[in-house]
Amino acid sequence: MPEDEEPHLGQTWTELTVVGVRPRLEVVEFEPFRSWAERGWWRGVSATLTLGFARTPRGCRVDTSGDVDGRGVWAVPATVAGRLAGIAVAADVRKAGKILARRTT
Repeated sequence: MPEDEEPHLGQTWTELTVVGVRPRLEVVEFEPFRSWAERGWWRGVSATLTLGFARTPRGCRVDTSGDVDGRGVWAVPATVAGRLAGIAVAADVRKAGKILARRTT
């Protein structure tokens, strides 16, 4: 996400992933402090990630959901990526939580 821009519905950017894939992303849902969803495309693969936020006595709970779809020759790689996505998303959410915790202490 561009650092010089406030997040907003319809915002787009190109991400560089750990594995070197460069999907084009768009914010498709944005309710500050409640939800965030982004949809990404790369070649024949598309994916959606949705985050829901809920205040808790100790901070914030983040619920995640998503899907990965592939067309043509990309169907099998997309299925594999979809099965591994939960591990990657969980790691990203934990990392973000640690970064935010450092900022508030």
